[in-house]
Amino acid sequence: MPRIFRTSLGIVAAGVLAAALIALIVTPQPQTSKSATPEAAASPATAPEAADSLAAAVPPSAAPSAAVAPIAGPLGSGPLRTDGGNIVDADGRVVRITGINWFGLETSTFAPQGLWARGLNEMLDQMVQSGFNTIRLPYCNQLFESGSTPNGIDFQKNPDLQGLSGLQIMDQVIQRAGERGLKVILDRHRPTAAAQSELWYTDQVSEQRWIDDWVMLASRYRGNPTVIGADLHNEPHGPATWGDGNPRTDWRAAAERAGNAVLQANPDWLIFVEGIEHKADDWYWWGGNLALAGQLPVQLSVPNKLVYEAHDYGPGVSSQKWFQSPDFPTNLEALWSSHWAYLKLNGTAPVLIGEFGGRSVGNDAEGIWQRRLVSYLQSNGFDYTYWCWNPNSGDTGGVLEDNWTTLNPAKLAILRAYQWPPLGSPEPAAAAQAIIAAFDGPSPSPPAPTAPVAPPSTSVAAGPGGTFAIGGPFDPDPNHVLLGAGGPSDPDPAHRQARQTDEQRYLEQTGTPWERAVYVH
Repeated sequence: MPRIFRTSLGIVAAGVLAAALIALIVTPQPQTSKSATPEAAASPATAPEAADSLAAAVPPSAAPSAAVAPIAGPLGSGPLRTDGGNIVDADGRVVRITGINWFGLETSTFAPQGLWARGLNEMLDQMVQSGFNTIRLPYCNQLFESGSTPNGIDFQKNPDLQGLSGLQIMDQVIQRAGERGLKVILDRHRPTAAAQSELWYTDQVSEQRWIDDWVMLASRYRGNPTVIGADLHNEPHGPATWGDGNPRTDWRAAAERAGNAVLQANPDWLIFVEGIEHKADDWYWWGGNLALAGQLPVQLSVPNKLVYEAHDYGPGVSSQKWFQSPDFPTNLEALWSSHWAYLKLNGTAPVLIGEFGGRSVGNDAEGIWQRRLVSYLQSNGFDYTYWCWNPNSGDTGGVLEDNWTTLNPAKLAILRAYQWPPLGSPEPAAAAQAIIAAFDGPSPSPPAPTAPVAPPSTSVAAGPGGTFAIGGPFDPDPNHVLLGAGGPSDPDPAHRQARQTDEQRYLEQTGTPWERAVYVH
């Protein structure tokens, strides 16, 4: 397959690729398990196919228009805010969060899990290559205590993490995620590493400490464009109520108190407020029931910063009654609408589906639910963070297989049908120009990489005449691989085949796979 060429035909082809990329840009440790109660559990009929083109993943409202004056800032430049049912950037353009959960900081490892198997940089690079633009990063308040020593880390693979506290490791995750164009939502997942809690406070972690820790984080990351918001408390359930005025159980009132304190410290953040488990006898998923939020909304001191959040799961987590209904799966849309989707659909506020996932994407009930939900989220422009990156989530598994390296192709194929590019970086015009320039040969003064990338070994050579695949191991510009050029989400099969060929050539010349290989292992 042709790769780099200098003819006028080559430039035309390059322009086609650039247009496609612009369209997309516009557009052994303890396992974690999702437990269930008899009534409800803790926290998508036809499978949507992976997008045939990049433009298919872009909502119509985001399509470029020749009549609109050019805007200097990249799409997704912050601070982010809300406009009706959408999240918008600083220039008022709609953006979508299509991210992934990576847990561990909330557990007794006090570090993102999997660092015993791989380096932090490698893990984050693979998240970018997999198409996610945001990490929902769970933590517990115990993380900030002096005795909470990070563990479960191979320091030969992560030497620069040795000796760091849990909070300093959080700093490193955020810094390196930002270098790669990823955004981060901080998620107070647990009060201590032992377990989740029904309410936002316990006998070990008071409400005041919960708020104080949030204010500390909001102040620490103020002005840092990578951190976009606070998920105040994960999955309120059990006795949690909504808007009844009971100071011990009213989650809506507690979210207002914490949210306003956070915004006073950092007015740029979005505030993510999850639902509860039940409204009277209407039992749903932990954190997934927002049925009362429409009539009893959260009121924050800074306008246009509220994002509601729901969690939704399949029968692999708990065999809820709606999965047994004779009208399954056609009953699902009405179920979602009544519990959380109505808030976005009627323009009240955006809704993030902060957790959903399952082991099956096949033709069983869980697979049908999962595929149908992704299709629903895409059709209606919802934001999401998938549960999860980790393979050791007991009920759901992860995007990674058990070896912590191989991607689950079936899950990723479904998610890639609805993924947005990085928010705020890279700038679409600059990205397109870089691709076009690469088709005309390496620039005499290539731009500096947006993230540290190890150069290919000097002992390997590109193809005949110095040709190379865009985004492959011989491409001199590391920005291209970070953009996904030639990767599985590149819409041009010629580019994908070219990169696969160069990955194979690299393996043959060096005896080891290229560290960023996606086709040859």
